[in-house]
Amino acid sequence: MTTEPDILSSALQAQIAQAIADAGGWIGFDRFMELALYTPGLGYYANDSTKFGAMPDSGSDFVTAPELSPVFGQTLANQVREALDVTQTDEVWEFGAGSGALAGQLLGSLGERVRRYTIVDLSGSLRARQQVALSAYGDRVVWADRLPDTFQGVVVGNEVLDAMPVQLLARHGGAGTGVWHERGVAFENGAFVWADRPTALRPPVEPEGPQDYLTETHAQGEGFLRTLAQRLTRGAAFLIDYGFGESEYYHPQRHMGTVMCHRGHLADSDPLADVGLKDITAHVNFTAMALAAQDAGLNVLGYTTQAHFLINSGLLSNLELLAQAERAQAAKLMMEHEMGELFKVLALGVGEPWEPMGFARGDRSHRL
Repeated sequence: MTTEPDILSSALQAQIAQAIADAGGWIGFDRFMELALYTPGLGYYANDSTKFGAMPDSGSDFVTAPELSPVFGQTLANQVREALDVTQTDEVWEFGAGSGALAGQLLGSLGERVRRYTIVDLSGSLRARQQVALSAYGDRVVWADRLPDTFQGVVVGNEVLDAMPVQLLARHGGAGTGVWHERGVAFENGAFVWADRPTALRPPVEPEGPQDYLTETHAQGEGFLRTLAQRLTRGAAFLIDYGFGESEYYHPQRHMGTVMCHRGHLADSDPLADVGLKDITAHVNFTAMALAAQDAGLNVLGYTTQAHFLINSGLLSNLELLAQAERAQAAKLMMEHEMGELFKVLALGVGEPWEPMGFARGDRSHRL
């Protein structure tokens, strides 16, 4: 029996196949990822499927920190409040607000300190959910399709950079002698297939070792940071995501790349299957993000693990207020084998540098 998800996926496959044909039979993976995630009405983030939730039985595909525990947003609010005070601003801008859970946690904690909370989200279906979830805050919450030419305030982005399309680079052969190709997507016999083309593109460092090597570069993420730098005239930004600094990102042992898919709280490594029905992500190269921001005029105020950031920002005192079961769930935010170590926080600022509370101990900026 054909189900509604099957129909959606088939329709999206047909649109992407047509885009490939229009492009001469091949598109880069960044274009494929963009179409798979953001094609209006059909892409993963543009359709009506449930995405965010703590358990698979909710119909969700993955959990983010705000769904895991409200103390995530309540603790982040301490840092946001400090940033609002230091920068003398009264607006918060959130990119990719998901279910609206983080916005609700921040607004509930910050109260009247936030005059306006602007959500920038490309997904019409997610925006509709956010509007319902945040209706109690009235016209203090507004939505935007894009950034204005100039703006002020504190920017928050939780798991935003990992959803930005990446280019795939494949080296056939070892360091120094291997030939680099851009890995893209073709459509053959009714299915998407990988197709490599020689390219002048290179990762920022040459991965060591004699093995073939697959990795990503993050032109769209870097472009986002440059745009942010050009338009943020006063304020700060806190970007939270899973990823590494450059030396870890292009380590010889990471030769299979970092692109992953998520569906029903299970992970797989095949983004060409079930398009529109699962998330596609790549880990973040935080060195590239920091350099792009810095070159465009922002200051790097700090870089550390989520565990250090949340503990520095008051997580432990928030945990004490929870019942035992809720405390165990919230502890995953800082556990090394859960979110604590893999997730990092990058802080950026305009104007005179200052040290945000979240980086008072354990700052790893020197490792970017």
